[in-house]
Amino acid sequence: MIHWLKQIQIAFGASFLWLVCLIYFTQGFRSFVWTAVSYQLKDNLKLSPSASQFVTSIAFFPWSIKPLYGILSDCIPIRGKKRIPYLVLATLLSLFPWLILSLSISLRSSSVPLVILLTVQNLGSAMADVVIDAMIAEAVRSERASFAGDLQSISWIAMALGGICGSLLGGYALTNLPINKIFLLFSALPTIQLFSCCLVEESSVNRKDFPKHSTSNGVSQSMNGSSFRKDDLSAEKSNSVSKRKKSQKSTKNGPVTMSISEGSKKDGSLATRWFHSLKLATFTLFRAFRQPIILRPMAWFFLAHVTFPNLSTVMFYYQTEILNLEASFLGTTRVIGWLGLMIGTFIYNRFLQKMKLRRILLCTHIGLSILILLDVVLVSRSNISLGISDKVMVLFGSALADGINQFKFMPFLILSGQLCPPGIEGTLFALFMSINNLGSTLGSFVGAGLASILNISSGSFDNLLLGIIIQFFCIFIPICFLFLIPKEATGISA
Repeated sequence: MIHWLKQIQIAFGASFLWLVCLIYFTQGFRSFVWTAVSYQLKDNLKLSPSASQFVTSIAFFPWSIKPLYGILSDCIPIRGKKRIPYLVLATLLSLFPWLILSLSISLRSSSVPLVILLTVQNLGSAMADVVIDAMIAEAVRSERASFAGDLQSISWIAMALGGICGSLLGGYALTNLPINKIFLLFSALPTIQLFSCCLVEESSVNRKDFPKHSTSNGVSQSMNGSSFRKDDLSAEKSNSVSKRKKSQKSTKNGPVTMSISEGSKKDGSLATRWFHSLKLATFTLFRAFRQPIILRPMAWFFLAHVTFPNLSTVMFYYQTEILNLEASFLGTTRVIGWLGLMIGTFIYNRFLQKMKLRRILLCTHIGLSILILLDVVLVSRSNISLGISDKVMVLFGSALADGINQFKFMPFLILSGQLCPPGIEGTLFALFMSINNLGSTLGSFVGAGLASILNISSGSFDNLLLGIIIQFFCIFIPICFLFLIPKEATGISA
């Protein structure tokens, strides 16, 4: 293990490897501070479950427009550099909201300023996610490409470790520390990340280093048939991609990239060149996306989220107010969820890769419907009569939910990779992941609306059982649209 790490350190440099691990660890460790945010919305701002879920959904919207950050960093270098300046900007956007919230009682006690600051913070985190994925893709492209899987594995391990540590420490911190100290403690990570950016050197881009024409011809050639690519994706690559890695391979997006050079004045104004570059990249991206062979599967995954009303925040209120579950225990359930996700990934790669995607997704939704029935048992209090404690039900449900959802997410990752045409793989893949995020966000809005209609509020959960029953029927809606998934596509290749 140590020898393996030393080899990777020699290949990429200690500073770059440190920055990658730090950023991915920070992304996973966000559960530490967002646990505190959930309690801030519930206990201090006294928001209803639907209002709290609405606020959270708005705050996470920047994750739904990640291709925009990739296109900007590719097309508009800052002082001749495409990555580090944007990473510094993203880190500053991630850092200052937590510092402000830790110092200002009035801002964190008012819903509007709080949601603005949380949205800005997510903007920075999403941008950093895109930029570091781009830097990884660039780092493994040439003679170091043999270490691609290893670097992805390290990033996954760092994020998983951050998620486990954040979940365990988040509940403990809430019990023993005031919320402003939690915000201040978390801001230490983006601060270290900011200084770490200065340790990584990035060479300036020159005009001659980039193509002068769009790769749209390559796109049209790959899209003029009715079949998509049948590239085999290795199990190791599938293992190393998590829900958070929504824009891996982001520098393989071949659309035109413009740079600021000394000779820019000869080719027209800077703004004109930037506009032309952005327009060309955006046109190439959406030209590929609107092809039916790409649009139809992505529409299914989008519908799978939108048609299911997410009541996760409502269940959080129910678990803390009615079941009286402590913050430390809820942190433990998130750790169990991480373990369930890892186990789900292993099972998928070991047993399901040769199964048809339609069958995998069908079985996944049937499994999710069974989990919803477990929520019915919990909310109806039938588990007590069966001698099963609330904590066992919550732990068991959390592990199964994350594991089964991974059976749904892995086909999305694999199908997305297969559908990306040559030349714009990175940006189109990021668009796929953003569509998945957008669907999830809209599903949360639908859930918040359902909770409001059913008059589910803090201390009043009489209609929660009805809401869960509605969830049960809604989980079967995407099954009716499985014809959108390619018939012959399997869990590893199409």
